[in-house]
Amino acid sequence: MDPYLEHPALWPDVHNRLIAAIADVLSPLVAPNYYVGLERRTYLLKPDDVVFIGRPDVAIISGHEPERLSRRPLAEAGVLTVDVPMNDEVGEYFLEVHEVTTGRLVTILELLSPVNKLHPEGRREYEEKRGQVFKARTNLVEVDLLRAGEPMAVVGRPVASDYRILVSRGSQRPRAQLYAFNLRQPIPDFPLPLLPGDEEPIVGLNEIVNELYSRARFDLRLDYKRPPVPPLRQEDVAWAQALVEAWQV
Repeated sequence: MDPYLEHPALWPDVHNRLIAAIADVLSPLVAPNYYVGLERRTYLLKPDDVVFIGRPDVAIISGHEPERLSRRPLAEAGVLTVDVPMNDEVGEYFLEVHEVTTGRLVTILELLSPVNKLHPEGRREYEEKRGQVFKARTNLVEVDLLRAGEPMAVVGRPVASDYRILVSRGSQRPRAQLYAFNLRQPIPDFPLPLLPGDEEPIVGLNEIVNELYSRARFDLRLDYKRPPVPPLRQEDVAWAQALVEAWQV
């Protein structure tokens, strides 16, 4: 995983392109018994939250006529600093795998974002949805390619890793598979759970990410002369710098 892709100004684009790329790879693997749908979730964030996740500010100009003078008592005149109630809608995508004959939702694939991992309200909303999935028979695949923030909760001995992929089959809960890996390791392949008895296709996420990086030309938008955001652990700085220097030769 390229840690520079996690920059808040770039990640929303990486996130949505990567979800679409995964869908394109999965669709022929699960056909004709299943189809893959690209679904959208929205969050309403305040202006300071929009800056937090890397979105540009949005100015909205109202065309309404001014109302009559308020009957409230006048305050002492002066120049005050205030906030205006302007929210911005932020959307992100996730995948749903449905059975063709019944339309039944079989599997959800989530790619975590700063909104649902770092933002308190966004994380609360996501954890509520995650809990609802765990109560059902729906399979969940949760891909976390963000070093920032606390990992999503699992039961048992804490696992320290830069990244993780959770594969939770509805038929095997509370048991699940956790693929934990670090910056210096390739992203592991993982199975996409379907209905019990059906063959599970293997998702080569490392290859999907690398092909998307080249196709989207993310290298033109990244400044490898600066440290990534968030910064690397001290033991990884020299290793990453050597890779950058070798790539630029």
